Amino acid sequence: MLHPGSHLPPQGAKSLTGDMNSAPAATKEGPLVGLFVTCLVDLFRPDVGFAAIKLLEAGGAKVEVPRAQTCCGQPAYNSGDRADAAAIARQVVESFERFDYVVAPSGSCAGMLKLHYPRLLADDPDFALRANRLAAKTFELTSFLVDVLGFTQVDASYNASVTYHDSCSSLRELHVREAPRRLLASVAGLTLVELAESEVCCGFGGAFSVKYPDISGAILDAKLSHILATGATTVLAGDLGCLMHIAGRLKREGSGIEARHVAEVLAGMTEVPAIAAAPQAR
Repeated sequence: MLHPGSHLPPQGAKSLTGDMNSAPAATKEGPLVGLFVTCLVDLFRPDVGFAAIKLLEAGGAKVEVPRAQTCCGQPAYNSGDRADAAAIARQVVESFERFDYVVAPSGSCAGMLKLHYPRLLADDPDFALRANRLAAKTFELTSFLVDVLGFTQVDASYNASVTYHDSCSSLRELHVREAPRRLLASVAGLTLVELAESEVCCGFGGAFSVKYPDISGAILDAKLSHILATGATTVLAGDLGCLMHIAGRLKREGSGIEARHVAEVLAGMTEVPAIAAAPQAR
């Protein structure tokens, strides 16, 4: 379960949506991508958003970060509050439908837009078709880089052994597995050690970890034992919720294993402290 106060961004970290305006971040020709930053990235780890922008631009895309974006509505949706979730979905559709593609550094949020918005707004005559159109052009970050942009070689180095946790939403909803591994294979100095039962949940599940902390903790125990067994010095994933859940436990147990979002490593932006690590002295 998330440990209050242990996952705050480094002192001085800025909100990505607060710093970025809606003007194109690049002028070269390429698809226009709306970056769906996600709440966790914006509030706790904005460097992931900046890493995503760097990767998308390297792949030839033009990137914008709409100021009007909010939560994807998943917490309300999963809690049964369909009315509020639908209201949020409409706002997201309006903010992102003008883009060629919508990309999120999170399988969980991308899955919400891609799979659940069409169902949520199916009976809304003004938004049903628009939700389906948005869903068709929404992607998780690594999948978009590899499968849409054909971007498979990154200019980054990371001299460490790493293991990779597949988030439930990325793997089961979006069927994303090979894309992050293909990109990681191009990182100089990086050795990937596959994680036993990498497809098994880490126990986070958003509100699940709050409602059922004992079950969540037991699932996390098994995940951590597999991480430790790899001998890797870093655990990577594509969803910040999973990473905060894993990193919090690693920190409380005094482990030296770092937790990082895969985008940070792929973009060569690993100078910031790992997730849940103590901020650097200023």
